[in-house]
Amino acid sequence: MSGLFHDLERSSSGARVAIGELLTAARWNADGLIPAIAQQHDSGEVLMMAWMNRAALEETLATGRVCYWSRSRQAFWRKGETSGQQQHLVEARLDCDGDTLLLKVDQSGPACHTGRRHCFYLRLTPEFGEVDSNPLISPETLYGQKR
Repeated sequence: MSGLFHDLERSSSGARVAIGELLTAARWNADGLIPAIAQQHDSGEVLMMAWMNRAALEETLATGRVCYWSRSRQAFWRKGETSGQQQHLVEARLDCDGDTLLLKVDQSGPACHTGRRHCFYLRLTPEFGEVDSNPLISPETLYGQKR
């Protein structure tokens, strides 16, 4: 763990660190990415997990519109660009180790590409996995094509 995050463990509420210093000390993976968990700001509902690089995070903080990094396309992914289901940043947090982001967002419509409100619709038990929610809207309607 970075010395900065170790020092912050003992800091009092209200202590501040420059954003550039925090992002430099953050624990980005070998691809320069960090996991970002999106949570609906008013209900606490966990919506999705995606990846961000430093530029995507900086854009998100600057604009208030959530931008991720698509590992499959190797490109910025501005949530809602094709579906219209945008995420607007309410608050961003970095965890105590500096290796995971929590984005409290205002999500318009479904967050999942399947048309469901969230991406965690597969409930696991020791015996099976069960789909526990239906799409709010079909992916074809969201994206105008079959995925």
